[in-house]
Amino acid sequence: MLLKLIILGLVIYGVYRFFGGELKLPQMKKDNKKLDEDTMIECSKCGTFVSKKEAMSYKGKEYCSKECLPN
Repeated sequence: MLLKLIILGLVIYGVYRFFGGELKLPQMKKDNKKLDEDTMIECSKCGTFVSKKEAMSYKGKEYCSKECLPN
């Protein structure tokens, strides 16, 4: 019985080493939407940093408030 366990352990170790000695476990997916909302961007006019969630877009540029939006 002990000999079978030793042989099984050696086989498992051999397979492990054959595949490069790295166990790749499944990774949890990151919530990309949350990362995008938390990203800080710079206002095109005044240079203030504001979260992407709160920023206002106009003609491909980002602004921090209505006061900075071009007329």
